[in-house]
Amino acid sequence: MTASSQSDQTVTVSDDVIDLACRLADAAGTVIRRYYRTPFSVDDKPDNSPVTIADREAETAIRSILAAERPDDGVVGEEHGTTNPDADWTWVIDPIDGTKSFITGRPVFGTLVALLHKGVPVLGVIDQPIVGDRWIGVAGRQTTLNGKPISVRPCPTIGRATLNTTSPDLFGQHDFTAFRRVADEVKLTMYGGDCYAYGLLAAGFVDLVIEAGLKLYDYAALVPVVQGAGGIMTDWAGLPLNRDSDGRVIAAGDVGGYTEALRRLGVMPIG
Repeated sequence: MTASSQSDQTVTVSDDVIDLACRLADAAGTVIRRYYRTPFSVDDKPDNSPVTIADREAETAIRSILAAERPDDGVVGEEHGTTNPDADWTWVIDPIDGTKSFITGRPVFGTLVALLHKGVPVLGVIDQPIVGDRWIGVAGRQTTLNGKPISVRPCPTIGRATLNTTSPDLFGQHDFTAFRRVADEVKLTMYGGDCYAYGLLAAGFVDLVIEAGLKLYDYAALVPVVQGAGGIMTDWAGLPLNRDSDGRVIAAGDVGGYTEALRRLGVMPIG
């Protein structure tokens, strides 16, 4: 991986690093398929979100590969914390994004593998190990789904949009009120899907995804996937997402729909 001398410091991610990210997803998938739709215990984290042995073992499998092949890189994982926090290159891992779907036997969860350079996402993989869908997004390249290039679809106004969010329960009261201002204007609102919804947006089946309360490991891998398909993904203030973002995100396939949604969220005046 090298950074160019251009003023925007565009980062080139090499093919061997992309291959590594796919091998990390493969390792997680091997663990996840072993537990999918089988009896296992479910524990509650301090925030009352569920976690399973599959979450923990899948992240351990990923970390074992990184420790052997990229020992100087940082790693941020949902289940096992952070190592090498000051590294320029940091892997961000969510072994099962959508644990509630996983424990209820619904194949709309995914493994998220991201690579950040100085806090900015430059590589993202969304892997659904049961269905077999894999999105790969890389800075400077077109996003692929199962090896084929994909693109977002036009949707210049939210009145024609399909909007997705994981659950209304994940918003605080103020943020949910803002979300409803968008939802009240769109053609269709869908709930559920976690990371899968962002993959569907990149593939041209969803127009908007709006969420709040996300952690770095929830959104880091999604940014290159959405952007590489021609979409937009920022925080609610319209700023690029990085490791310091506040967890309120909006993804859109069309700049027109994106701008209108930001207005409805209250970031920009309606007029």
